[in-house]
Amino acid sequence: MGIVSQEAIVQLQALMDPVDEPLNKTFQNVHQGYPAETLVRFLKAREWNVVKAHKMLLECLQWRVQSDIDDILAKPIVPTELYRAVRDSQLIGMSGFSREGLPVFANGVGLSTFDKASVHYYVQSHIQINEYRDRVILPSASKKHGRPVTTCIKVLDMTGLKLSALSQIKLLTIISTIDDLNYPEKTNTYYIVNAPYIFSACWKVVKPLLQERTRKKIQVLPGCGRDELLKIMDFASLPHFCRREGSGSSRHSENENCFSLDHPFHQQLYNYIKQQSLITEPAQPIKQGSFHVDLPDPAAGGTEIAKTLESELHKIENRNGLSRSFNGIKIDDE
Repeated sequence: MGIVSQEAIVQLQALMDPVDEPLNKTFQNVHQGYPAETLVRFLKAREWNVVKAHKMLLECLQWRVQSDIDDILAKPIVPTELYRAVRDSQLIGMSGFSREGLPVFANGVGLSTFDKASVHYYVQSHIQINEYRDRVILPSASKKHGRPVTTCIKVLDMTGLKLSALSQIKLLTIISTIDDLNYPEKTNTYYIVNAPYIFSACWKVVKPLLQERTRKKIQVLPGCGRDELLKIMDFASLPHFCRREGSGSSRHSENENCFSLDHPFHQQLYNYIKQQSLITEPAQPIKQGSFHVDLPDPAAGGTEIAKTLESELHKIENRNGLSRSFNGIKIDDE
């Protein structure tokens, strides 16, 4: 790291030192004992502009306090049947670790339907996975390896991606905006696998809109990506949809399906949240209802990308002579 970078870290740290409670408390939950690495993430997200990084970090901490993010890991989605429905329609999981010790998260982009619950449940679940990663998995990995492990790898499965993905753009833009503003630079590399034609067509128009540092993190792998991914992780850590060519979709029926609520990762996560709820409110029954987080206005870049995607999908739709109606995702809680 260069002298300029070190100076920026020192300057940002000096700006953060006077921060009072409750912002300081939530900052502890963010950095988990690695404040310098956290400052670097926000600096990278703002192209090493100290003033902009400071503003971004303060706004993140304010969002955490206003939305009670520190308590979100004590707010289980109940009943279990509802949480299972969320898991079946928001395909995400953790399959293992890379050889460098980075957790490997899998995302079934193509087959996620987001149609079993309200937006608030999907946002709640997404943030809970972020917080469990940052406050449980990464600290444990750091302790195991004796060095800071503060980022992860994401493998995005495009199996089943269809034109109907247009109906998901609104929710995906909300989630990506939450990540961009509050969990910047947490992903080391994005690996895209099982990419159909529709992805290739959209990627051509979206790629130029991405910031250079984001573009550099994205690798589109041939087929299921198995051979390339085995260079950085063992077979046991491969997401199920990468384990063999022609292995089928993200909806794998075997026990290793990391999207399933029955997978060890989701069992540990769900049990952890239920245990935390009992510690926080031992005498109170677990309440139904989603944990409401103020949904952010999509970042300008995300809005531009969403509009471009929408336009490109419509072009493909018209080119194929398809007549299809797209239903927006409901915002009201159930």
